[in-house]
Amino acid sequence: MVIHIPNPLRSYTSDEKVQAEGHTIAEVLKNLDAQFPGIRFRVIDEQDRIRRHIKIFLNEEMVDNLKEPIESKDTLHIICALSGG
Repeated sequence: MVIHIPNPLRSYTSDEKVQAEGHTIAEVLKNLDAQFPGIRFRVIDEQDRIRRHIKIFLNEEMVDNLKEPIESKDTLHIICALSGG
């Protein structure tokens, strides 16, 4: 499956789009972390929840359930909210 990586996380991947495998979003993120160590922790917190400043879109729908089933033809977008003062 194709995963679109936001600019703040490209220090891990060096690419805007990467490939990862899995049958759920949780599995895809685990596979992504195996390829790019540390990236999962930037997306998922210690309680296995999506971090507050991160949104994940499966195809074009926002998801918050990491057990959401996915297929290899799906596209995942990880979006980072911007903040600052």
